Amino acid sequence: MRIENIELKPSERIDDLQRNGYGIIQDPDRFCFGMDAVLLSGYAGVKKGGRALDLGCGNGIIPILLEAKTEGAYFAGLEIQPESADMARRSVIMNELTDRVEIFEGDIKRVRDHFSPATFDTVTSNPPYMVSRHGLKNPGDAKAIARHEILCTLDDVTAAAADMLKPGGHFYMVHRPTRLEEIILSLKAAGLTLKRMRMVYPFADREPNMVLLDSTRGGNSGMRVDRPLVIYKERGVYTDEIYEVYGY
Repeated sequence: MRIENIELKPSERIDDLQRNGYGIIQDPDRFCFGMDAVLLSGYAGVKKGGRALDLGCGNGIIPILLEAKTEGAYFAGLEIQPESADMARRSVIMNELTDRVEIFEGDIKRVRDHFSPATFDTVTSNPPYMVSRHGLKNPGDAKAIARHEILCTLDDVTAAAADMLKPGGHFYMVHRPTRLEEIILSLKAAGLTLKRMRMVYPFADREPNMVLLDSTRGGNSGMRVDRPLVIYKERGVYTDEIYEVYGY
């Protein structure tokens, strides 16, 4: 990291990513990345020399982690909120990754404004999970946009992913199990075939609260359900696999 060349704005901070000496700029007043983004970066694959695109990249956490964890050649992020896209760009500069990671400000629904179709081997997304805007005091708030389908829907995300993928390319997404039926239908409507699924449990004796999904553009039917991923051995203590994903 070249922190001396980065100017932080009020309320911003730099967090250590525990990978390759990388850090990331975060703003708790807007939205900080969560475990779901880290788990998605561990689930997604990018082949050697491959190209990857993250839809709704926020502060750039997934493109930066994928660059650290894989042998891909090029990583792009698309983010509609200007302040988040700016944080992502500055994190890329700080980590000296401008030759491999590129951040674009734009709308998922207009993804072709920035990229040609069928040009990525991997597409990822950690999209808004909630549909209802009930109780939202400010739908324009950065946290509300990140959590609720205000500026894009699930169908917008799957359609953009399918459009950007090369035939046989993979779309990786993290979402909520409660919307699994809707997710599968949305993937199918976009021309994507669900190939793998992994449920994520906070504790071994609890219900899952996340699901990791791997689908392909085209391909034959047939899905594999991976073994469960459990977050905590006991309260405050991660399982060994989570420590491995985080790089500790």
